[in-house]
Amino acid sequence: MILPLENQDLSLLDICPVGAIFLFAFLSGSFGDHPLGPLRLTEQYLKSMVSAGLTALASSGYDLSGAVTGKRSMKILCVGHGGGSLPLFLASKIKGKSIFFACDFLSLFTGASVHIVEIDPVVVMASVQAMGFPVSAVEETSDKLSFDQSSYADEILWERMHERLFLHRSDAEDFVLSSRDIYDLVFIDAYDGDDIFPHKLWDRQGPFLESLRSKVHPVHGTVVVNLHSDSEVLSMDTKDYSVCQSILPTSRYISQVCKAYEEHFGLAIFFSVPWLCNITLVACSGMGLGINGREVDKNLVLNALISKCYLVEFVLGLPFPCLPYIKSGFMWFDTN
Repeated sequence: MILPLENQDLSLLDICPVGAIFLFAFLSGSFGDHPLGPLRLTEQYLKSMVSAGLTALASSGYDLSGAVTGKRSMKILCVGHGGGSLPLFLASKIKGKSIFFACDFLSLFTGASVHIVEIDPVVVMASVQAMGFPVSAVEETSDKLSFDQSSYADEILWERMHERLFLHRSDAEDFVLSSRDIYDLVFIDAYDGDDIFPHKLWDRQGPFLESLRSKVHPVHGTVVVNLHSDSEVLSMDTKDYSVCQSILPTSRYISQVCKAYEEHFGLAIFFSVPWLCNITLVACSGMGLGINGREVDKNLVLNALISKCYLVEFVLGLPFPCLPYIKSGFMWFDTN
């Protein structure tokens, strides 16, 4: 926002950064769950990823309610940043609680700490300057980015939630190889400039998958991948969702990705996203589902997921139901 003053451009953000952000939010009508309003998911594929990922995690024996109430910590990794709505949503719903000691820097946060990996500096800049992502969450690099926003505003706007967000500008493979954390839940939504899912993220012999498998919890660790199909859906004028399911591609590309994740994690299932040519792939060990070491039963897995839908909705207070994304979209893909 620029205010002309005596032939000079004076930024309201320079005068009062917090006031400028609140004024922008008010004028744009974005007040809602949060003054900046990014704590909701509008895209169907993101709702599908969250629904599938959290129900699979809960079905695998993870104490999700403990993470939400602050009884245990939780580590989430997001590969691919976009506008930052997914990590912000997760951090806002899995808050845990803050424990403060004598000095502020000795405060302890439970709940979810969310690490985000994004290689493109343009995406990082846009998420902060245009989407309202907290600037203080951006981890410093040797070629430090310059932002107009003040990190002081984060203290007021995000109520310490930004202290559980860590945006790393790095290559996904390099980050996973060097990370020492063990993650409970991993979201992968990474595409290059040509809208192609990078081969190294699903290369069966590559270092990324091998390292990622060792960086997720051996029992309940869950990986969720957003995949774009390589066929077009017919006219969306029809209200019959079964038509979309019948033409959803189960192509060689999808088969190869599923097979790669199945080989490294043990179990791979996927869900078609309503009204979109997207597939949500979920990979996990299957140990928490009680199917490790024996033949996978499709109905057993589906019933386990459905049984956790309402728990996930209730515990996190989700603004959308999980069941439609699990039951209606569930598809079994034979990778053999």
